[in-house]
Amino acid sequence: MFYLTRRETFNGAHRLSNPNWSEEKNVEVFGKCANRNWHGHNFELFVTVKGEPDTDTGFIINVHELSRIMKQEVTEKLDHKNFNLDVPELKDKMPSIENIVKVIWQWLEPHLPGCRLHCIKLVETENIYVEYYGE
Repeated sequence: MFYLTRRETFNGAHRLSNPNWSEEKNVEVFGKCANRNWHGHNFELFVTVKGEPDTDTGFIINVHELSRIMKQEVTEKLDHKNFNLDVPELKDKMPSIENIVKVIWQWLEPHLPGCRLHCIKLVETENIYVEYYGE
């Protein structure tokens, strides 16, 4: 089994806030991330696929095709968007990095010809990232 990873980037804003809590409790739990005026990140998205290389090309998937899929299915939907307001799949969910990664998995999984999604890694800051294996 071979594993191939492609990196793409996008920018987005969100607010972590539980509507059932007071403003004080939201600030206590989420800190700066509960800012009423939103806050943003420069995200790095790493998508790892797995499979066996094609005998004709030697590729699990053509990296240019993987890039196109990532841009079409993820970047165009999230780049320079407010995740709380502009992304239907996140409107009724806490737009945490964990929930964002799960939505990205759902968007990508049906579009990968000849290989399978293995892992998605989303880097939110230099100190915070999530890896998701679809479990």
